[in-house]
Amino acid sequence: MKIERVTLREISLPLIHYFETSFGRTDVRRILLLQFQTDGVSGWSECTSPEGPYYSHETVETSWNVIENFILPYLIGKELEHPSRLPREIEQIRGHNMAKGAVEAGLWELHARLLARPLHQLIGGTLARIDCGVSIGIQENIDILLAKIEKELSAGYRKIKVKIKPGWDVEVVRAIRRRYPEIPLMADANSAYTLKDVELLRQLDEFDLLMIEQPLRYDDIFEHSQLQGSLRTPICLDESIKSYFDAKAALTLGSCRVINIKLGRVGGFAQAKRIHDLCFAQGIPVWCGGMLESGVGRAHNIALSSLPGFTIPGDVSASKRYYRRDTTTRPVEVTAQGQIDVPQGPGMGFEPDTDFIESVTTRSREFKPGNR
Repeated sequence: MKIERVTLREISLPLIHYFETSFGRTDVRRILLLQFQTDGVSGWSECTSPEGPYYSHETVETSWNVIENFILPYLIGKELEHPSRLPREIEQIRGHNMAKGAVEAGLWELHARLLARPLHQLIGGTLARIDCGVSIGIQENIDILLAKIEKELSAGYRKIKVKIKPGWDVEVVRAIRRRYPEIPLMADANSAYTLKDVELLRQLDEFDLLMIEQPLRYDDIFEHSQLQGSLRTPICLDESIKSYFDAKAALTLGSCRVINIKLGRVGGFAQAKRIHDLCFAQGIPVWCGGMLESGVGRAHNIALSSLPGFTIPGDVSASKRYYRRDTTTRPVEVTAQGQIDVPQGPGMGFEPDTDFIESVTTRSREFKPGNR
């Protein structure tokens, strides 16, 4: 597979409703899209880097820089045996998993289209449909939060994730459990706590949560092992797991009982599958978290979630929850039973809406041999 041309774009998409976590509020998503072309066929992918360096060190700007100046100049015009080879080809670039993952995912999508096969089949996916949950950000008050939960449950979603932070935690979860005593419920802290908060976090044990996601530092594995030993509730690691080796260390230390696998955070499908396989062999459930992706990134998440170890409903929800118009001609939709049918068409199974993408593009650059 020889890459003849790549177009890197930034688009701007306003959210229908702001999304707030412990580290801030997002109203508009700046999203990087990549289009890979060879033999008249295109493959698309999305970079999940956020606007600011709060979830991780990566941002839209750092990813643009790494993709533009380091990855694509090396890749363009090169003969690549298989997409899974890319991580080794660019291993001299330290870190920047979201930038690397966006490029790798695009190569997988292109490879699948060249073979006229579904992307999920190429990565080993076996599930015909995936169960879906939703992530609900911090709200102005508990009544608004409860109303949003009711709306999502009525839409069929099978898991509710709520964001928490100091001052918006135990009483919020208690109010949810009073109203909805049996729904699958989890809390996501996005690294808002420390080991000094162990007694507070222990109070969450009474609410029968599926998990508490990433309560401690974004780069920590060791202290999470100490915290997990103090809680009945399973800890799920997200930000801390950036590679297979991080996952192996976390499982060895007992730092978590669940792992959230995000395609961008771990650097693409090859690394995501290694982490999945490790967890699957040990009976550790995994699920796919979201990064406010547009339809292109959401389609890749559907493919990833078709792997057999994804037994917990992920954050792969419908396009209409986030955007009035999405980057695919057919928006991602969730059935009344809270599921998404894994598309069986070639590639990611969704077609990019190129006219709309062009209309919301704020900058772009084209790469081809001789123009790097």
